[in-house]
Amino acid sequence: MDLPASAVRIRKNGIEFRADNAIPVWTEMTVAMQTPADSRKVNFSGVVVACNGNRHAGYMVSLLFTSLSKQAQARLNSMAVAP
Repeated sequence: MDLPASAVRIRKNGIEFRADNAIPVWTEMTVAMQTPADSRKVNFSGVVVACNGNRHAGYMVSLLFTSLSKQAQARLNSMAVAP
């Protein structure tokens, strides 16, 4: 799934994003993220902890990252504060 940066909300330990289709809770996912200022991609693995909405309005998906290294956590924190 490709998402534009404007469609993702970065949280302390994960992300939230809107999806057209429901994603079952406990689904494991890996996402690659990058900031506009840095072209390097960072891979994060996580699990869907919430998926609320309906097929007409779309779904808000919450993905909690698992097993974050200190470096990945620092990168996520920098993404969270970036404009």
